[in-house]
Amino acid sequence: MPAPAAPVDALTGLEAARFGIYVHFPYCLSKCPYCDFASTAAKEVPEARYAKAVRRELALVLERWPALRGRRAQSLYLGGGTPSLWSVEHVAGVVEALAAEVGLEDGAEVTLEANPGASDASRFRGYKEAGVNRLSIGVQSFQPQTLRALGREHDGPTAERAYAAARAAGFDNVSLDLIYGVHGQAPAQVEADAERAAALEPEHLSAYALTLDKEALAEEVPLARQLARGEVRLPDDDVVVRMGRAVAERFSRRGLERYEISNYARPGFHSRHNALYWTGGEYLALGVGATGTVGGERYSNDRSAEKYLRRVEAGERPVASSESLGQRELFEERLAMGLRLCAGVDLQETCRAYGEPFEPRAEKAARYQARGLARWDGRRLALTDEGADLHSAVSADLF
Repeated sequence: MPAPAAPVDALTGLEAARFGIYVHFPYCLSKCPYCDFASTAAKEVPEARYAKAVRRELALVLERWPALRGRRAQSLYLGGGTPSLWSVEHVAGVVEALAAEVGLEDGAEVTLEANPGASDASRFRGYKEAGVNRLSIGVQSFQPQTLRALGREHDGPTAERAYAAARAAGFDNVSLDLIYGVHGQAPAQVEADAERAAALEPEHLSAYALTLDKEALAEEVPLARQLARGEVRLPDDDVVVRMGRAVAERFSRRGLERYEISNYARPGFHSRHNALYWTGGEYLALGVGATGTVGGERYSNDRSAEKYLRRVEAGERPVASSESLGQRELFEERLAMGLRLCAGVDLQETCRAYGEPFEPRAEKAARYQARGLARWDGRRLALTDEGADLHSAVSADLF
């Protein structure tokens, strides 16, 4: 069954958590060559130490923002890294601490990211009992060649067994992730991946084009260096666009409709937590490299696991950077994020809410509609599939 209805964001009309919690687990068995997340390969994961540090950081955050105590989050997301390497007892302990100190709404969406490996899948039932009600499994591809190119250690059958294990554990809300636009990948392989993933009948699918642009990466990754040296070559942009459209077509045939540039869901099963990011909600963030927004302040934690642990254990918040968000920054973010959504954004109300002029932007919106890049009714602006391919350029122009 879908999660209970979340509040509706006034500017986008999308059900979305208005306050959520993100917990980052940074450890992996190996580091994928394309991954710029705050993660580190570890032969031995300091599970108990890390769980204790997250709970300690929570106490420090509540000292900074005491009003968060008892506020009750509508979503909780455990991301990584590979959170499915975290033993059930530690996940349960963190969830319990958050429920006790901050609070979770009844029916809150609680997501955990998982790798398809057998050892990860063996924990699924325990995660369900710990309060996790949504799994996001990082399949990326079913093709041996593509998985090797991405540095992934599982294969297609293993991914399918992980999905079956999620169902057997009682999860009725499962998301699968795919990546396309990979070096050496042919459009037919992308189409086969999309068909194979959709045939499993998950509630949600994400499909991301591989990005190695230095400006878009949080840190330099090995695959980006190989690209710069000419050792690998990504498919041409027009090929990647065709891959993305083929994915959307195959998902749609299986009843999964696109609701955001890279995300597809059955009715009632879009990600409430990710929708929080796209609609400007507040979120408390804990763990290595986590970024949160509370009370108009955005903060990011240290990306080094050891530095994070040392600072928290010394009684210090592990913040690497923070900034106060002004009206202009909030406007640009709300507009850019809203335009990622297929339903679009109320441009008139967004401009009014943040004190920005509407008429010049309305004229641009009308021109985008005339070019077939947007749907525009004089108030709400939504990008077409062609416009979504130019999302960054359109957003910058409207700024």
